[in-house]
Amino acid sequence: MEVLKILIVDDKPENIVALEALLDRDDIELVTTTSPNEALRLCWEQDISIALVDVQMPQMDGFELVEILKGNPRTREILVIFVTAISMETKYAVKGYSTGAIDYLYKPLDPYVTSAKVDSFIQLACSQREVKRKNAELLQYQKELIIAKEQAEQGKRIKENFLASMSHEIRTPVNGIQGLIHLLQYTNLDEEQIKLLDLLKISSGALLGIINDILDISKIEAGKFKIVRAESNIINQAHAIIGLLQYKAVEKGIELKVDIEKAVPAMIIVDSLRINQILMNLIGNAVKFTDKGSVTLFVKLIATKGNQAQIRFVVQDTGIGIESDKLDTIFDSFEQADDNTQQLYGGTGLGLSIAKRLAELKGGEITVFSEFGKGASFVFTNWYQVVSDPEINASVDLSELPFLEGLEVLVAEDNLVNQFMIKKVLERWKIEVEMVENGALVLERLKTKTYDLLLIDSNMPVMGGFEAIRKIRADISASISTIPIISLSAAVLDEEQQRALDAGANDIITKPFDLSVLHHKIKKWTRKVLKKD
Repeated sequence: MEVLKILIVDDKPENIVALEALLDRDDIELVTTTSPNEALRLCWEQDISIALVDVQMPQMDGFELVEILKGNPRTREILVIFVTAISMETKYAVKGYSTGAIDYLYKPLDPYVTSAKVDSFIQLACSQREVKRKNAELLQYQKELIIAKEQAEQGKRIKENFLASMSHEIRTPVNGIQGLIHLLQYTNLDEEQIKLLDLLKISSGALLGIINDILDISKIEAGKFKIVRAESNIINQAHAIIGLLQYKAVEKGIELKVDIEKAVPAMIIVDSLRINQILMNLIGNAVKFTDKGSVTLFVKLIATKGNQAQIRFVVQDTGIGIESDKLDTIFDSFEQADDNTQQLYGGTGLGLSIAKRLAELKGGEITVFSEFGKGASFVFTNWYQVVSDPEINASVDLSELPFLEGLEVLVAEDNLVNQFMIKKVLERWKIEVEMVENGALVLERLKTKTYDLLLIDSNMPVMGGFEAIRKIRADISASISTIPIISLSAAVLDEEQQRALDAGANDIITKPFDLSVLHHKIKKWTRKVLKKD
């Protein structure tokens, strides 16, 4: 039980004794004084809840005492009751209330009235203390929330920086591996070496898929999961996905194939990473539940409107199929086609749920058609912007990409493997290539020579790509400041890619990059030079 302190201030000791007799109870502690100045000290030093103050006192009357108490933040919340023998006229009551008192007790004191009023004010004081205590507890809680929020934000920043760094450090060597695989395909290889190279290509692709999944998890947790659309060769991507999953089909003895309509545009604006995830999940799911027969990816052009194309991806299998009562829930998290599915085929039941959510996030939709025991068809449909280029069509082949003879390109890349790979690829396209390893050397070269195009990596020692691009764009010489620049980035965060554009890059290509897309972007930004020649 909380004991409240009540102060009695009266210049006559006999009045104090009378009040003490009336207020003798266990839940209060009485503090008494005959001096107003002493009363001020007591209120300052002790936790006084209620003050019973005589109005008429020498040196300082009750009104003056209460005015001082109410003027001090430390004592203003004390509940004051005036005790008086003077007139009960309204003007005195008004004066008392205006100074801050909450009630009056009139002498001679009525024991019942006095006890009842004091009791009600004790309850009021207890309520006020409880509210004050709750507010204090809340204010500590708020401080803890602020500290936790600051710590979480700091942790988030650290995580994002780590994610960006890890993305660059991991994806850069994978880009080099895939580039070297491409170059090896054009060397003299025997049959066994070709098989080994194909396995290396599949393995590197699988590694990239794992990396992308890990980075995506981090992005989702960091609240950075966004759709990033860019130019991509959907035909090459469809074949690449089939290639990545081909080894699983071979292990099961089933056929995995792709069927693409000739009318399907090759180059579209798409988030290639997300569509890759959708199709990988759908095709991987189909392969898992097909023990004989085949799995086929159909890519069809459904409709066109201006520069927009509606493309439909159909993953059709001859597997176990889905029971009719499961069709409505098959896309739910952790749902499987049958109660024994996990035991027989493994998996968590998240693949289809992830695919559907990604499809809807991209503005498309996924539907399923199935007859139990006769396979299933998963259909993903969406609209895409077509990149108009008469030289890019559904029959694009890396070995048939046209030469870009006459172009002079300066490449800034610090990774030795990527330097070698990019130089060999560009030279295969008859491009004259110069290579430097940081942004500072780019600025040095530009002092004596101009180029048709700059390929600049975003993260390099000495001077990074963003700083170099900003300095180039600030150059007073128009022949230098207007050179087309493509930023080479292994970043997955939208913010880092946007930094390249804000710095002045004309375009971005992310590592590991599709060589047909690299060829297209180089040609796109040097078209005037090629036409002039």
